Order: sequence, then structure tokens, then C-alpha cells
Amino acid sequence: MSAAEPEYSTRRLVAFLAMVFGMFMAILDIQIVSASLSEIQAGLSASPEEVAWVQTSYLVAEVVMIPLSGFLSRAFSTRIMFTLSCAGFTLMSLLCATATSIEQMIVYRALQGFIGGGMIPTVFASAYTIFPRSKMPMVAPLIGLVATLAPTIGPTAGGYLTDLFSWHWLFLINVLPGICVTSASWLLVDFDKPDLKLLENFDWAGLAAMALFLGALEYLLEEGPTKNWFDEEAIVWAAVGSSLGCVAFFWRAFTAKNPIVDLTCFRDRNFWTGSLASFVMGIGLYGLTYLYPVYLARVRGDSALQIGATMFVTGLCQFIAAPIVGRLMTRFDPRILIVCGFAGFSYGAWLATFITKDWAFGELLIPQIFRGFSLMLCMVPINNLALGTMPPARMKNASGLFNVTRNLGGAVGLAMINTMINKRLDLHLQRMHETVRWGRFRAEETLANLTGAFASHGSDAARAATKQLALIVRRDATVLAMSDVFLFVAVLSLSVIAVAPLMRRPAGPRPGGGH
Repeated sequence: MSAAEPEYSTRRLVAFLAMVFGMFMAILDIQIVSASLSEIQAGLSASPEEVAWVQTSYLVAEVVMIPLSGFLSRAFSTRIMFTLSCAGFTLMSLLCATATSIEQMIVYRALQGFIGGGMIPTVFASAYTIFPRSKMPMVAPLIGLVATLAPTIGPTAGGYLTDLFSWHWLFLINVLPGICVTSASWLLVDFDKPDLKLLENFDWAGLAAMALFLGALEYLLEEGPTKNWFDEEAIVWAAVGSSLGCVAFFWRAFTAKNPIVDLTCFRDRNFWTGSLASFVMGIGLYGLTYLYPVYLARVRGDSALQIGATMFVTGLCQFIAAPIVGRLMTRFDPRILIVCGFAGFSYGAWLATFITKDWAFGELLIPQIFRGFSLMLCMVPINNLALGTMPPARMKNASGLFNVTRNLGGAVGLAMINTMINKRLDLHLQRMHETVRWGRFRAEETLANLTGAFASHGSDAARAATKQLALIVRRDATVLAMSDVFLFVAVLSLSVIAVAPLMRRPAGPRPGGGH
């Protein structure tokens, strides 16, 4: 049974564009501090362990709010939910900029992530409920662009702001736009009405279980690689807490009268296959956004500005691809676009497996072009297939679940990539130590040349040469480890193509359209 076409108006379009900008700020803040943690650490006199929580607290809090936002949006309406989320996010941004201790910063960042996290799924849900099918080729690429571009440019934008001004501007930059978006949301959003009766049977136990499950899982994935996983007691407790929270959450989801999250969305074939594809895309999106700057910084020694110039290619390709993909969505089966998108992403990652210590902007250009175009080619049809066929009454809940899969994919991807780099680095170091031991002509020749180069050090020349040779070996082992990670991402991206045939091709005049 077809639902009536939503009414289209300029007011709704302006309101939606304001909401999209709010979502952009929220997603950007996931990664914007990652390149500037050392400056925040120095500014707040924090230890390395403490400053890591500036990132972790935001992620843990946000991943709890994203699935919860569907329930809150139905209870309070899109207008109130989004306005409060944006206003709270803006206020917390200002407080983060004025924090005078690491303890204050961690609390404000957690609140910023929790409150702001409600904006992301609310925008996705609104896109697929307030616009008629004829407008989706314009709207779908827009939210796809924001969802992929914001984390891509986050570290680069953060590095630029810190270099040009100070770390305070990582947060101050949100204030004026946040006030404008908050005002526009309150004045223009009129998509639905609140249903306060939902609060009468609010599932507090389910909320606590979900917070423990997702929060502990996010902490486990974020901190595990740096703490050598289960060698650290805190990681063990996080795993136990997440497991217990998981059991309690699923029990409440299937037994509570009014569960905090409705998991029946996963009975829809397009939704669960789309969520799986989104999870894998999250691994590639966040994983390579992390890996490229790490290579450029550790191996090439590039500054934040140089890294930004190199990474700009991916963002530019996403901008160019967005309208093209919107057009393709009206002409081709979205499942074909998904296959092409993941195949292109896999090919771009495979090209990067040939990386060497000498790769710079020119060598990274083609892999990044494939990455930028392919991300958009994946994101837009996945969104349309997973959410575009969902009944409007279930859209808000489905949007929260769908978005949390991408975020969890990113968390899993970063944990796997960091762990792989550490393990493969150790393996390659062990292998390379065999080639630089005494008795190897090439190793002794290199050491002799380095000793000559450090002749000005006098009696310390041999020691300096040995240290330099060790650094060269470690650098080359790091490049080999990163090559292995690129291969892993390429194979994983290629494997998800098998999901596409399981998706149902949507009926109707517009590919990806809803009923």
C-alpha cells in the first residue's frame, strides 16, 4: 500500500539544509580533534592517557545517543529533538573551548557527543520522510556527501585550525554556525508532531543496558589496540560489561512493552543487508581516513598543512561525484552502483598496497581518486536501499540503527587496523633484522656509509649510524605493515559485493525509492 507523497516546499528545503549543516558539524567533530591531541594535552597539562579521553568520551557518548534518538524524536518531534541537540552541541562546544582542566574537557566532550549525536540519524530520517520521490536524486547525494566528507576532512581541518590559530578554535568554530542552525530549526522545522504518550512506559532498564553495551564496546575498540587488548584490566572489564549489557539489551528489546530500540527493522532484507554494507563501508571510510595521514606523518614527516593538501583530493572527488551519483540513481539499478562502488574502493586500496617510503602526492593521487568517487557510489544507493524502502512510521528508529552500524564499523575498523599495524610491524621487523645483521654485505656497506656521514660526531659516529640504520629498518617495516593493511581493506571491500544480490530491487519509478 503506497503512502501519500510528502508535500514539497521551499520552507522544508531550507529547514532541511540547516539540519544537514548541523549534522556536518556533529560528524566532523568525531575526528576533528584527532590531529591536535598533543596541543590540547600541552594546553591543559594532561598526561597522554588523560588526553586520549578527549576523543574516547565523545565517541562513547555519541554511539549511545544515535540509536536512542529515534525514540526521542518520535516522543518530542523532530523540531524539538533537533533544536535541543544542536543547541546543546553548540553550548558544549563553547564550554570545551573555555575548559581549563582535562577533567572539564572530558565531561564537556562527553556531553557534546551525547547531545550532538541526536542530529545525525534525525537528518537521515527526515530526508526519507519529508521529500517526494522526485526530489531524492538531489537529497540523497547531499546527505551521503556530508556523511562521508565530514570524517574525511576532519583531521585535516583540525590540523589547519590548530596551526593557524589554536586548539580552542576546534570548538569555537562551531559556535556561530550552531546558533544559526538552532534558530533555523526552531523557526522552520514542522515535519511532525510529538507523541508524549511514548514516555509513559519509558524503558529505563533498556536504556541502561544499551548504554553499557555500546559504551563499553566503543571504549574496548578505541582503547584496546593502544593497551595491548586483554593485557590491560580496564579492557577486560569493558569486555565483560559490554557482554552483560548486550545480553540485557537484547532481552529488553524483545520483552519490553515499549523498547528503547525496535530491532524488528532487521527483519527487512534491504535494511539488514544495507546495514551490513554500511558497517563494512565504515571500516573503509574511517580506516583509510586514519591510515593515509599516519603514513604521511610517520613515514614522510609531512606537516598538518602538507597532509591536508594531499588528503584534499578525496574530498574534492566526493564533491564532484555527488551530483553524478544522484543522476546515476535515476538510470541504473542501485545494486549495480553498490557493486561498482565497492569494486572501485577495493581497487583504490589495492593500488595503495604498492606503497613505498617515497610515495607522495603524485603517487597517492589515483588511489585517492578511486576512494573519493567510490565512497559516494557506495553511500547513496546503500542509504536508499536500506532506508528508502522503510515505512515512514519506522523510519526514525531505523535511521538510528542504520547510522550506528556505520559508526561501529569505523570503531571496529580502527581497532583492527591499529592491531594489524602493530602485529605486522613486529613481523616485518623480525624478518628485516635477518637482512641487517653482521655478515650481510649490504648492511655493513650501508652502516659504513652512515658512519662516514656522521663523521662530525667524532667517537659517537658509529653509535649515531647504528641508530639511524635502526630507524631506516623501522620505517621500511612500517611501510610494509601499512601495505598489508591496504590489502586487508581491499579484500574486505571486495567481499561485501556478495551482499548486493541479496537486496531487493525497489519498485516504483525511482530506483531506491520507498513505497
